[in-house]
Amino acid sequence: MPILNKDMTLCISLSARPSNNGTRFHNHLYDQLDLNWIYKAFAPTDLAQAIAGVRGLGIRGCAVSMPYKEDVMVLVDELDPSAKAIDSVNTIVNTNGHLKAYNTDYTAIEQLLKSNSVPTDYSVLVQGAGGMAKATVAALRDAGFTDVTVIARNENTGRALAEQYGFQWRATLDGGTADLIINVTPIGMEGSMAGGPDVDSLSFPEDAIAAAKVVFDVVALPAETPLIKAARAAGKQVITGAEVATIQALEQFVLYTGVRPTDEQVRAAEDFMRAE
Repeated sequence: MPILNKDMTLCISLSARPSNNGTRFHNHLYDQLDLNWIYKAFAPTDLAQAIAGVRGLGIRGCAVSMPYKEDVMVLVDELDPSAKAIDSVNTIVNTNGHLKAYNTDYTAIEQLLKSNSVPTDYSVLVQGAGGMAKATVAALRDAGFTDVTVIARNENTGRALAEQYGFQWRATLDGGTADLIINVTPIGMEGSMAGGPDVDSLSFPEDAIAAAKVVFDVVALPAETPLIKAARAAGKQVITGAEVATIQALEQFVLYTGVRPTDEQVRAAEDFMRAE
């Protein structure tokens, strides 16, 4: 990577619980492609001030993670259809002070359901109702899944999300099972804040894992969450949050730089990201 200099292009990420995943992935690609760019993760103390900083400092790209994917919408100038359709943002591109927001989470979920050949006649339980849940539920609907239940304690957000896409809502799992179970909550995430879910907690109980055919956890850090470990031990097909992180980060990289790396370069960046 080049030595820091005044001409460097800066990209950042905003998350309540930053990890080094995006930092390592993007910076490795900058190095491979000989780009005078640098990427840094932040945990903002004030979201509006952070976005004002993106605009005022000429920061080219800004990734947005939990819990800011919905709150950030009113702070940008334009919503790409990928973000507008699901009212959730994970990517902001700054072009001469004009902030345009996108959602590459949807793309990642869509690609992984397809590449893992998950049958669309499977019953599905989606646990969570935040920005990532919106991307997940929209991708399920668009892929052709019809038997989907959103599990969320907050009835206002949970029921609204489910009904928006023609699905069912329940407040709690309450013994429910399905062919495909998807965790889109922070449960099992490293770096939990005080009062947050324990990193060792299972987001679905053992009976739901045992009944499932495919187990999908969008939590990217650690790559092997308690849910994924339990699913592997039970011999289930798994889809990991690390896979989601790679695809959505790649699409962000392309939006920021206008350059699409080769598959070999992406694999090298992914290996570097996971080797930490």
